[in-house]
Amino acid sequence: MTQITPQPGIMDIALYQAGKSHVAGQTRVLKLSANENPFGPSPKAIAVAQSAAPDLHRYPSTDHSELRAAIGEIHNLDPDRIICGVGSDEVLQFVVQCYTGPGDEVIYTEHGFSMYPILARQAGATPVCVPETNRVVDVDLILNAVTERTRLVFLTNPGNPTGTLLPADEVARLAEQLPDHILLVIDGAYAEFVRPEARFDAGVNLVDTRANVIMTRTFSKVYGLGGLRVGWGYAPRAIIDVLNRVRQPFNLSNLSLATAEAALRDRDYLDMCRRENAKWRDWLAGELAALGVPSDQSHTNFILARFADQNEAEACDALLQTRGIIVRKVAGYGLPEGLRITIGDEEGCRALAAAIRAFKEGARA
Repeated sequence: MTQITPQPGIMDIALYQAGKSHVAGQTRVLKLSANENPFGPSPKAIAVAQSAAPDLHRYPSTDHSELRAAIGEIHNLDPDRIICGVGSDEVLQFVVQCYTGPGDEVIYTEHGFSMYPILARQAGATPVCVPETNRVVDVDLILNAVTERTRLVFLTNPGNPTGTLLPADEVARLAEQLPDHILLVIDGAYAEFVRPEARFDAGVNLVDTRANVIMTRTFSKVYGLGGLRVGWGYAPRAIIDVLNRVRQPFNLSNLSLATAEAALRDRDYLDMCRRENAKWRDWLAGELAALGVPSDQSHTNFILARFADQNEAEACDALLQTRGIIVRKVAGYGLPEGLRITIGDEEGCRALAAAIRAFKEGARA
């Protein structure tokens, strides 16, 4: 009997492992594992979501015109060059689906988002992992990895789970030195958290001046809408035209579209979330550094706490769980000595710091 088999490469995909949400035996959990906004969505966005409920039987628009117009207005972008997806993940999937296939290579860096090799294998392409240098993307190493089979380069900027930022001039150098037929995909899921002194535009200028660059963003992080799954991409019109040909026409609901627009327009709430994140990110990094747990300067809503080795990181994680605190182990990202810790509110950050202090003091006893 002939056996039904999947396409080549599918069974090579390791299933994505999400962060934990529960701890056995703990009824009150402090979840700092998924980089969620501790303040939740804007109250204005919640109100819009609630008001959308009576119309859930209606099909949404197929062109997302109102949300694209709002994104264009807020970010000073051409709405016709914007595509919306089920999280930025779906936009990334469109790109890989449309521009890679069997025999092609997709470059990503060793600490980059773990979905990149999954997306490449979905399309039958070969993922190529390039080392980073001290947890920062190294442009020369990427360029050295380019072959005649390379079709796409993924750049997470700021990085996840490192929190580090590749400076704008280095991103520009990468774009300029890549052959014109290779797409550079700048994944800016954490762009809103970048420190002001970095003068960061998330790749907008490169998209506007080059034919082979696309940037993606999400509503899941600073806007607190991870449960709705809304993201977007900005690219040359020719690329957007291609991506829209594989996008499902009703991929986003009325509720998702309206809520995302309301969240986007509430700039006061956005500014509050940014301020609180920056304040407690710096505080937490300083507290942990004083305990002998360093981290690189973060441009995101998390820090990558680095321990002496994997054993110490796992022991600390176990202690945190006894206190109902969940963080993210990142051995799968090539960082076995690290724990990625989402920046919570003041109470959450203080509780986390106190727990790690107790761990370090216990280890010394």
